[in-house]
Amino acid sequence: MTNREHQIQVTNRDESFTCDNDSLLLQGMEKAGKQAIRVGCRKGGCGMCKVKVLSGHYQTLKMSRAHVSEQEEQQGFVLACRTQVQGDLVVESDHFALTPVVSPLEEA
Repeated sequence: MTNREHQIQVTNRDESFTCDNDSLLLQGMEKAGKQAIRVGCRKGGCGMCKVKVLSGHYQTLKMSRAHVSEQEEQQGFVLACRTQVQGDLVVESDHFALTPVVSPLEEA
């Protein structure tokens, strides 16, 4: 396949940028100089770049289930650093949420 650019729209940030075919979504955003998606470790371990794909074609690399469950993945949630762009995408960013850690003393 030829190296084609795809249009990425981040609806809740009113931002758009282009991304090369099969590039990682987060890398494409950074290359375009945009800040529409939060950036963390860039390797799938922190979950900061969690987005929901509303429409478009993409493929994901292995993602941490600590940040994206199988059910969430079926609903379109992905980590932008682990998502290869294969067509125009419409995404919604800012789905990272800190999970509160409950200490054993608080449970009692």
